[in-house]
Amino acid sequence: MGTVSMRLRARRTRRRATTGMVLAALTAGALLAGCSGGGPDDGRQGESPSERPGGVGSVLAVKIDNVGAARPQTGLDAADVVYAEQVEGGLSRLMAVYATRFPDSVGPVRSARESDLELLRQFDEPTLAFSGAQSKLLPLIDRAPLEARTPGDAGAAYYRGTDKPAPHNLYLRPAKLVGSPPGADALTTGFRYGRAPAGGTPEDSRTVRYPAARFTFTWSDQERRWLLAMDGRDAVLTDGARVAPATVVVQHVTIRQSRFRDYLGNNTPYTETVGSGKAEVLRDGRVFDADWERGTPADGTTFTTPDGTPMNFAEGQVWVLYVTK
Repeated sequence: MGTVSMRLRARRTRRRATTGMVLAALTAGALLAGCSGGGPDDGRQGESPSERPGGVGSVLAVKIDNVGAARPQTGLDAADVVYAEQVEGGLSRLMAVYATRFPDSVGPVRSARESDLELLRQFDEPTLAFSGAQSKLLPLIDRAPLEARTPGDAGAAYYRGTDKPAPHNLYLRPAKLVGSPPGADALTTGFRYGRAPAGGTPEDSRTVRYPAARFTFTWSDQERRWLLAMDGRDAVLTDGARVAPATVVVQHVTIRQSRFRDYLGNNTPYTETVGSGKAEVLRDGRVFDADWERGTPADGTTFTTPDGTPMNFAEGQVWVLYVTK
């Protein structure tokens, strides 16, 4: 068993042991209450958190490969939110967040980065699906409030495809990993959806550049979506679907060096998603200037127009691209 799966399995063992002790105590308390003539059964025994009144399930976040050899990707169009981040060598990697529906499969799945842990703090105990991580990052993953799942400890949910060479051929079956999607209430991103604010500037196309990656979003009146091209080629998935979000956010953040490097010695960029700054929001064929703010890691991100009006997104998939301030 690899180092990643050993550490993560040990972490889950500790959790299960703690959970077992808590459940044992609760069971004992319930038995004592029953013997002493406790209150009537409220009918909720055995419910999962998502079934309890006011309960919210947990999102599934998947790290997705985005170099040329990894395309076309699978299942990206089913994500509610897709985050694009800069990684080593100026390349890009995606994090797709699923809450309202699961595709049959997602991928190619790749490794986690330190920035992912801060980004995912906005969700309640999310499940992070990834291929692995460097050993120095593992203690941070162990301490993060998330459920980390790799092929080493959830092998039945992952498989290797035959259409691409390794490492660009690892795929995930979401339903085998976490069951059913939790629903929209799990998307605690802080995003608002509704009518566009007044103003904005007509926008036919917007290109976002990283040192070694390029995203171009072109508005389609017919589709009422932004058709994506990556590195000059249309983003078409393995089933022939176009990647076409309803809203695109270009969020200006601090991207600094982290304490980690890849096996070639390249520094891993750290994307700071807590703080405040400027953004451009593309929706309905227009671009709107906006301000963003995220006060703490546990908060979602709010977007407002320059006059302080809440910025609504269009209904549908949202892409957030982090760029340097």
